Amino acid sequence: MARLVMEKPLPICCIYKRHALVSRHEVRRITKLLERSLCGLFCQFVSALWLSKSTMKIKITAIVGMFLLWASLVVAQEKTTIRFGHFPNITHAQGVIAHALSRQGKGWFEERLGPNVEIQWFTYNAGPSAMEAIFARSLDVTYVGPGPALNAYLKSNGEEIRVISGAANAGAALVIKADSPIKTPADFRGKKIATPQLGNTQDISCRAWLKAHGFNVTQTGGDVTVIPTANPDQLGLVQSGGVDAVWTVEPWVTRLERDAKARVFLEDRDTITTWLVSSAKFLRDRRDFAKKIAAANADLTKWIQQNEAEAQKLLIEELKAETRADFRPDAVAQAWKRIQFTSEVSRDLISKSVQDGKDAGFLKGSTDTSKLIEAP
Repeated sequence: MARLVMEKPLPICCIYKRHALVSRHEVRRITKLLERSLCGLFCQFVSALWLSKSTMKIKITAIVGMFLLWASLVVAQEKTTIRFGHFPNITHAQGVIAHALSRQGKGWFEERLGPNVEIQWFTYNAGPSAMEAIFARSLDVTYVGPGPALNAYLKSNGEEIRVISGAANAGAALVIKADSPIKTPADFRGKKIATPQLGNTQDISCRAWLKAHGFNVTQTGGDVTVIPTANPDQLGLVQSGGVDAVWTVEPWVTRLERDAKARVFLEDRDTITTWLVSSAKFLRDRRDFAKKIAAANADLTKWIQQNEAEAQKLLIEELKAETRADFRPDAVAQAWKRIQFTSEVSRDLISKSVQDGKDAGFLKGSTDTSKLIEAP
C-alpha cells in the first residue's frame, strides 16, 4: 500500500504567537497562508490516497471526510467585521465603555455576538460626521444624537437610517461665563454662542431655542451668532472671550463649569441625547447581529446603572486614550448626575426633536418618521 507522505505543518498557535504584535493586514496575510497550507495538505492527501490500494468506497469516504474537515477549518478562520462608532462624550457612555473593554480583550459586544466577530471602533466629534460615514458605507452602527440621525433619515427619504435602541437622555446645557451680564434670554442679542458642530443635536437645540425667543438666526449670523466649535476647543474660546456662551453636552459642560468658572444658564433635560442607530442595509442584511447588538446595548445600559463607580472608571480611562485629556473622577461623577442612561426610545421626545429640527431650519418637507424606529 502506498505511503501517505505529508510535510509537517506549523501549528496555528505557533504562527499566531510568533506574530502576536502584527497589523490586521499581516493577520489577514497569515490567514491566507494557512488556507493555502490546508489546501495543499488536502491535495497531497487525496493524491496519496488515490494511488493507494484501498477500495474505491474507502477512498471516496476518506476524501469526503477530509474535504469537510478542511472546509470547516477555513470557514472557522473567517471573521465578520462590524464597524461601530461613538463620540468621546459621557453621554455616549455605552460606546466609550464598550470600546475600553475591547481594548482590554474583554469586548462587551464581541462576547455577545459570538465567535469570529470583530468590532472595529471609530470615534467622531459630532453627529453629522458619523451620518456621512454611514452614507459612505464605512460605518454599520453608531451612537449618535437625534438631530443628525433625523436629518440623515429624512434626507434619504427614510431609506438609510434606523434607530435600534436608546442610549441617553438629558446631559446638555447652555453655559455662560460667571461674570456674564446675561440674565434673561433677551440678553443674548448680539452675543456669540459656540456649539459642537453645525447640525449636531446641541446646535439644533440652540438654534430652535433662540428662534423660540424671537431671534433671527442664520448659519452665518443674525441676531445671535452661533459658531460651530469642536468640544475640546470651547474652553479656550470662553477663557479668551471669543464667545459669550456655549451650548454643549457632558463632560464638556462640567469642564466649562470647573475650568472656565462658567455657570449653567439653561439645562436641557427633556431631550434625547443619544440613540444607537444602524444603517438600514446592515439591519436588512445582518438582522441577527443587529438584534444581538440591541440586546447587548440594553444589558450594558443596565450594568452602567448598577455599577456607576466601575463604569465611570472605565469611561475616564477610555476618554483619556481618545482625547488625551484628563477627566477628574469627581468631575465625571458631577456630570453623571445630569444624564439619564436608558435603552428606551421615547416617541414623545422624537416629536420634540423633529420640531426643533424644523425650527432650526434643518428639517424641511415631509417629516414622516414611521420607519425610523425598527426593533431588530
